[in-house]
Amino acid sequence: MLHLAVAQIEMAMREGDDSINTLSSSFTTMIEKVNAISAASAMIDGEGEARTMIQENCATVTSGMHTSIVAFQFYDKLSQRLQHVAESLSALSGLVSDNQRLFNPGEWMGLQDHILSKYSMQEEVNMFNALLSGASIEEALQLYQVKQSDESGEHSNDIELF
Repeated sequence: MLHLAVAQIEMAMREGDDSINTLSSSFTTMIEKVNAISAASAMIDGEGEARTMIQENCATVTSGMHTSIVAFQFYDKLSQRLQHVAESLSALSGLVSDNQRLFNPGEWMGLQDHILSKYSMQEEVNMFNALLSGASIEEALQLYQVKQSDESGEHSNDIELF
């Protein structure tokens, strides 16, 4: 059953990646076209109403694209988390399917170390540590949300790379 869960996660991630790749390609083309329109409008003689309108609309579209790029980044973060879940479930499946390893505390510690070593985001490490320290899932999520709220005020317009 754990293998089924891993397969479903992997399938969903592949489908999502295909859609995101299509959107990313479309956005790259749109950015190029908006930049070309903006550059062409700068060549229009004078300060006419049409030129101003074109430049304002280009700025609006560019702003919308920036917002979309941030959304793409959160998809990337989601994708990384799901990949970590799939890897963890796969490692857990290997442990519980082997009776010689199943009841060996050292194997469970090794699994925890393996899972922790795969995390690339600090919030994953924090959640892992909170749960290992005895926090409930709800408590760990609340700690995460409080930390995210604190950080979102500091970096509200930043583009984040994961």
